Amino acid sequence: MEYTVEINGLEVHAHYSDETVKTVFMPLLRHLSELRAEKQRRILVMLAAPPAAGKSTLCQFLSGLADVTVLGMDGFHRRQEDLLAHTTVRDGRTVSLVDIKGAPETFDLPALTEAVRKAAAGEVIGWPAYNRLLHNPVENVFRTEGEILLLEGNYLLLDVPGWRELHRYADYTVRIQASPDMLRSRLIERKTASGMPYEKAVEFVEFSDLRNAELCLEKSLPADLTLKLTASGDYVPAGLEPD
Repeated sequence: MEYTVEINGLEVHAHYSDETVKTVFMPLLRHLSELRAEKQRRILVMLAAPPAAGKSTLCQFLSGLADVTVLGMDGFHRRQEDLLAHTTVRDGRTVSLVDIKGAPETFDLPALTEAVRKAAAGEVIGWPAYNRLLHNPVENVFRTEGEILLLEGNYLLLDVPGWRELHRYADYTVRIQASPDMLRSRLIERKTASGMPYEKAVEFVEFSDLRNAELCLEKSLPADLTLKLTASGDYVPAGLEPD
């Protein structure tokens, strides 16, 4: 099944096989519906995946198959002016936080945690979105309405202090795995599609994005469901990858 959606101002194309839709996506959505009915309240689902693993596109696709409300953690980026005003040490040299934007320390974790707590408790609140043109989050773009909230992000299952506490608010968790080489290619392609010159895209991916991806892959909490991104861009349950 071919699928096209706009993600952060870029048109994204994906292909999900009929087999994946039938044996992975639909059973997942049925299970979430049954879980909500069993608990008799709103449920919060967390989908964690490294950058360029297709999580935003996948969540939008799932929202077209069932009544789920998709939210993202990217709206909790620290503001650009804050990142420009602070530094960190990377590879033995001091760099601006804006140079590693997308790393865990460039997110407002306390604000994200509080928003997740309220959403999981059933509150209807405004939810921010990240605007790539403004390089900043925009408040109250979405509302936490609906009985199944599907929250996607890189670090929702990150197993490090502070971040690992997030998953306690989830009723169900999904994790996506992918090979670092595949993610590297997809990350470079994404950067060049947004207008970045190829050489600069490679430099940024190697210095920042790929490290974030490897962190997600190497330091993740277990999930209720783990999927693997295949070379074709489809998903299969981990352990059932094609040879």
